[in-house]
Amino acid sequence: MGAPPARSENDPAGVWLTQQGDARIQVSRCGAGICGRIVWLRDPIDPKTNKPQVDDKNPNPALQQRPIIGLSLLIGMKPSGPAKWSGQIYNADDGKTYIAHVTVTDGGTLDVTGCIAGGMLCGGETWTRYGQAPQPIRTGENTN
Repeated sequence: MGAPPARSENDPAGVWLTQQGDARIQVSRCGAGICGRIVWLRDPIDPKTNKPQVDDKNPNPALQQRPIIGLSLLIGMKPSGPAKWSGQIYNADDGKTYIAHVTVTDGGTLDVTGCIAGGMLCGGETWTRYGQAPQPIRTGENTN
């Protein structure tokens, strides 16, 4: 048996750190698409309740007690171009689901964009692979 194939830089599978550094998201292959779930929170305990964070912003009362850790964020993400997937993203900060696009960049980051219905207003952030140091920015050759 040989070694497992090396992961391509364009492969979104792995653990990603959100732009604010407050959560880690495990992105996995799900059939032809991808899915993602929260696997770590910087602040796993809700300071108001002194208990683990729950999905208390969800408009569905039946879902408001589900734990944030383990929560699915990337939903129905299907390929929509080279190193790009489209589907939905759940935002636990406001309990809403948005149209979403996820793209692995040439720099090895993950651009995550969510848009309200109709795509008229979008926002996003850039996630970095967890455990991978940011690549240095090269401004020129050392001539010493």
